[in-house]
Amino acid sequence: MDTIAGFFSFITTPVSWVIVQFHSMYGKIFGPDTGWAWGLSIVSLVILIRICLIPLFVKQIKSTRAMQTLQPEMKKIQERYKNDKQRQSEEMMKLYKETGTNPLSSCLPILAQSPFFFALYHVLNGIATGTTIGVIDEPLLASARKAHIFGAPLAAKFTDSADKVASLGATLTDVRVVTAIMIVMMSASQFFTQRQLMTKNVDTTVKTPFMQQQKMLMYVFPVMFAVFGINFPVGVLVYWLTTNVWTMGQQMYVIRNNPTPGSKAQAAYLERLLKHTTHAEKIRLRRDRNVVKAIVAKGRDRNEFERKFINGLTKAGLAAQADGAVVKSTAATAVLDEDGTPTTSGTGTPKRQQPKRQSKSQRQSGTAAQGAAKDDSDSSSSSSSSTDKPSLVKKDEPQDAKPQAKQSGGAKPAGGSQQRSKAKSGQRKGGPQRPKSPSKK
Repeated sequence: MDTIAGFFSFITTPVSWVIVQFHSMYGKIFGPDTGWAWGLSIVSLVILIRICLIPLFVKQIKSTRAMQTLQPEMKKIQERYKNDKQRQSEEMMKLYKETGTNPLSSCLPILAQSPFFFALYHVLNGIATGTTIGVIDEPLLASARKAHIFGAPLAAKFTDSADKVASLGATLTDVRVVTAIMIVMMSASQFFTQRQLMTKNVDTTVKTPFMQQQKMLMYVFPVMFAVFGINFPVGVLVYWLTTNVWTMGQQMYVIRNNPTPGSKAQAAYLERLLKHTTHAEKIRLRRDRNVVKAIVAKGRDRNEFERKFINGLTKAGLAAQADGAVVKSTAATAVLDEDGTPTTSGTGTPKRQQPKRQSKSQRQSGTAAQGAAKDDSDSSSSSSSSTDKPSLVKKDEPQDAKPQAKQSGGAKPAGGSQQRSKAKSGQRKGGPQRPKSPSKK
């Protein structure tokens, strides 16, 4: 660790100068030798560094979302060229170049603050060993060695011996209790930060390996902080705890106001935006207008939460415009159901309603009514048939002729001569036939 800290010694002087400037300011309030003056100086250093890293944090968010979007395409490339690793890497680089994404962008904030972290560690290590470093001279070194945070010196570690802790004017119990509490708080803040990223700000409609990696990191990072934290001085733990709390708050702000499309955070954001928009009948913030503009531009590619938002505006008599503004609408407006099926609302054709399901008693009563109606129809048809019986007898003869016509090939009889020629021998031609006498055996 000392070798790594020495490698970043080029930034030790600027870091020590910033700490001394903050210490001179807080020393006038709390006293120059107090832990508050030195502890708040470290906290102010963290805040200053993180403010300077905000542009990199924004770039990290964009890169992370771009990587989430590219996960399905990356998976296809891996499956297509699973036997050719060189071609697989070439296609990956080509995909990154076409989309303008960089996998390392998500690590930029951590990489950017690493020099400050190791420089601070080098400064605190010099305080523990009684060595002047950077702009911290002998008087400032003596003041820093007297500073305690809740009874633990700034340069003390969890793994220090009792003699070394006693040389700093503290007890081993105080140092280990304070460092253990700070390590637990540091690990818990890291876990909560990663957890809210996974549960609220991830597109639930897409299952990618990237989500599994993030879920694994949610448990790996806290363990790493717990293992390495016992070797950090108290001042470094103050630095790392402050930066974790800053990251957690910064992420909560981003998730609330700029959520990932398709995530639970987007559903909550659009619900709040719909409530405010329908109440004021306009969109006030430029950020909200940009969100509405992006939703309108998607068209039928909107997700479930975005369709609900557009439908909510339509029900309230409002219409979203292409520039992100919202205006009142009196004409019929197309609305998309949750499944994407277009319907109409307003003054247009009403939406088709599905028939209500009848209860068992209603179905039985309807069946009984149909049976009674059928009995009435049968009785009426039987009475009509009994009254019209003579007419039916007259119609029997042409009806009987039709099957004979079919049996003869469907041709019509040419005349009476053909019918007489087909008469069997021993029968009279025409007229009624005599009954045959029984044969005598």
